[in-house]
Amino acid sequence: MNRIQARAAAMKLIYEWEMGGDGGEDTLRGILEIEPGEAEYDYTQQMVEGVKQNAPQLDAQIERYAAGWKLDRLTRVDLAILRLGAYELSLGRVPAGIVINEAVELSRIYSTEKAGSFINGVLGGISRTEKA
Repeated sequence: MNRIQARAAAMKLIYEWEMGGDGGEDTLRGILEIEPGEAEYDYTQQMVEGVKQNAPQLDAQIERYAAGWKLDRLTRVDLAILRLGAYELSLGRVPAGIVINEAVELSRIYSTEKAGSFINGVLGGISRTEKA
């Protein structure tokens, strides 16, 4: 698994959590077929746990830059992508451009045609004005 696949796995686990699941080991191993020790396993776990622990702060950031959209109007997939991207931006370990580009790519695969520009705008706003 590479980092792009790990981001997709993390987004799926965040989505599952948003929908009431636990996004835990059963999903990692059974559905996503990711085993401990596999490349990027720790990254996936860190992203999911970080989003879960920081969801209220991430949601506040997302709403601040969502051009008047409330979180309950967003699709759960878009929210999962935005939470993942906002959390990764807050860590400051990966350049903002890469984080945003990968989030937009996830939206092209898993969301609607228009989601990419919205996600780009929200995460771009966060990256320009929020400090880690």
